Amino acid sequence: MNQFRFSRRPDIGDKIRVSFEFFPPKSDEMEARLWDTVTRLEPLKPKFVSVTYGAGGSTRERTARTVKRILNETALTPAAHMTCVNAARHEVDEVIQEFADMGVTRFVALRGDPAEGVGAAYRPHPDGYANGAELVGALKGVGDFDISVSAYPEKHPESPDFATDIDMLKRKVDNGATRAITQFFFDNDLYERYVERARRAGIYIPIVPGILPVHNFTQVANFSSRAGALVPAWLAERFDGLQKDPQTHALVASAVAAEQVLDLVERGVGDFHFYTMNRADLVFAICHMIGIRSHEAEAAGSAAA
Repeated sequence: MNQFRFSRRPDIGDKIRVSFEFFPPKSDEMEARLWDTVTRLEPLKPKFVSVTYGAGGSTRERTARTVKRILNETALTPAAHMTCVNAARHEVDEVIQEFADMGVTRFVALRGDPAEGVGAAYRPHPDGYANGAELVGALKGVGDFDISVSAYPEKHPESPDFATDIDMLKRKVDNGATRAITQFFFDNDLYERYVERARRAGIYIPIVPGILPVHNFTQVANFSSRAGALVPAWLAERFDGLQKDPQTHALVASAVAAEQVLDLVERGVGDFHFYTMNRADLVFAICHMIGIRSHEAEAAGSAAA
């Protein structure tokens, strides 16, 4: 019976679409690693790649430089992150126009975390956009952009309940959002229940699961606790005792992420957004397992044959 599993069909790679998230580098060494990652993942032909944007525009120049280089030196389609933390409306509008003039047609619109970090109290700028829904509206006021927004399978940590959280997503959709990309999660049932809640609320845009390969379990667990994301006991057990064994840790991380993605494929999910952390190996391996092949590798194999 296993041979009939959807994820094992030979044409499954033709039915799956992926996108990747990068963050702008802070040093020459980090920049070299980022471009090694971009070079490795580009042949997988993702639908788009997004570049993050720090709170209050703290990475504005580095984000713009990274996006511009992707536009000029690759065949990839970049999506620029936008936030409205600690910024007046005219400042946000200037950045939107800067990216538009550069040739950017895709954005990821996020309210953004407080400058003090995840978990700190959020205070809107007195002259700024108050939330992600208003930011989506501002983007649509500039151009007919493709706009991705955030979604939270375990609800946003600041939302008092799921109804409030879903209402905010609905406001983003009403203002022109194209798709939602979820915060990372490790329990696929939570994602499935969230999508059901959204559909019952009349939200029909794609809700793309955000997948985070666990490069460092301790760091992921610490960040998850601040972001309100559940780390299941079974996941902690998988990585128990591997803090000083990076090779085995990487093998386990690859298996865990592949297991999650393949289960979502079986549930009918066709789009995935990978938080790469500017590292290619785990993402490349997972994509290979769901049938997405490097076109360069295919060409080389054909030539060898």
